[in-house]
Amino acid sequence: MGAHDGRVAVVTGAASGIGRAAAERIVAEGGSVVACDRDEAQLTWAGDNDRIATVTGDVTDQATNERAVSVAVERFGRLDAIVLNAGIAMSGDLLTLPIEQFDRVIDVNVRAVVLGIRAAIPDMRRAGGGSIVVTASTSGIGGDPNMWPYNTSKGAVINLVRATAIDLAADNIRVNAVCPGPTETGMTNGIRDIPEIYDSLRRHIPMQRWGQPHELAAAISFLASPDASFITGVALPVDGGIGANTGQFLPREASS
Repeated sequence: MGAHDGRVAVVTGAASGIGRAAAERIVAEGGSVVACDRDEAQLTWAGDNDRIATVTGDVTDQATNERAVSVAVERFGRLDAIVLNAGIAMSGDLLTLPIEQFDRVIDVNVRAVVLGIRAAIPDMRRAGGGSIVVTASTSGIGGDPNMWPYNTSKGAVINLVRATAIDLAADNIRVNAVCPGPTETGMTNGIRDIPEIYDSLRRHIPMQRWGQPHELAAAISFLASPDASFITGVALPVDGGIGANTGQFLPREASS
């Protein structure tokens, strides 16, 4: 018996990275998935798997979120979970970054999550409950140099998770967040191409390595499953211990 046997989930940002890994994990554990992303070409990884449907669109569009939920219900008969994983990074000088770029990161990382939650609620209520999992970040728990737009958006989405968890608990709808630390995904390619920055981040992680998408997917799958039935309103760090450090001292380096 898999944790998601007979269950149906929507996963946004599913073309690659954490979203793809989460979708694959849920399917491997017996579930069916609607994989949603704006990049249709990258959704071809789903192939002809009859337990994966794909939806192409921008999550900042209300219609995209509603269509993903509709496909889940029409194709697989129900909606048990939605993983709101789509997001973008943003950094820049506080005084010179165009405010339109700040607006965009808030639109994708916060407003789109609201749209996803709102799209899922009616069918989850009809089903007697469900699980919503949001990909936040350790950058929503603390600040980072020059990353104020991203920090702001992820901090906002963590408190959105807490607030909506309270509002939806009486409907048996759980809302939780995972907070990745440095993870090797398409969004972090730019960092990984700069060895000194990549290694500096690695050294600040007590486990002395970056995370992998499948490790985040395991946490997402758990929170989306009935195994987490009494967990709601949580922002779970999946970060190799980086959030446990005050930042004043480097952790002991691993033995070679």
